[in-house]
Amino acid sequence: MVSLADWQRLFPADSAVGASLIERWSEPHRRYHTLDHLAVMLGVIDAHAEIADDADAVRLAAWFHDAIYEPFAPDNEERSALLALSVLPDLGVSADRVAEVARLVRLTAGHSVAAGDRNGALLADADLAILASPPADYARYAAAVRQEYAAVPEDAFRSGRAQILGSFLAEPDLFRAVPARAEWTARAHDNLRAEITTLLGAP
Repeated sequence: MVSLADWQRLFPADSAVGASLIERWSEPHRRYHTLDHLAVMLGVIDAHAEIADDADAVRLAAWFHDAIYEPFAPDNEERSALLALSVLPDLGVSADRVAEVARLVRLTAGHSVAAGDRNGALLADADLAILASPPADYARYAAAVRQEYAAVPEDAFRSGRAQILGSFLAEPDLFRAVPARAEWTARAHDNLRAEITTLLGAP
């Protein structure tokens, strides 16, 4: 679980912004986009920090990328990027790094990473790492996503979710940065196929 101490690795003197972010990540309507998801992302980033050109920018982007999260809102990433732009300068973050954090946050809306974008590749891999998790962990993730979208009727959820998962499955190189990216992609594809089968094959 992520705590204020994790934030203070980046900003030892700050408690207010860090506490506000933790409060956002702890909102009661969240089931998957929680501090546990953030912890997984930060763990991946820390384990592979050497991949990034600016690992701290990637860490900050992880903290902010779902800071604003409403399941049916189309602009969560944009609003989260704007939040980063509004608070990071007051913490003494350089203008270039603030701009990079906002860019990375926006990137998570579609995980489209340009060739040579080392920061973006690591952030996207961290955000999608759950897809390559063991089947039991993946099942908990899928159930948590369903809970976040509990208001969606079952048939609509199944078809919409299957379409989203199909777009991930169509990516031959789903992971781009981590050394085990081929293994991660293979595991993710297995998980995605299994969930799609469950979604479309269930009555």
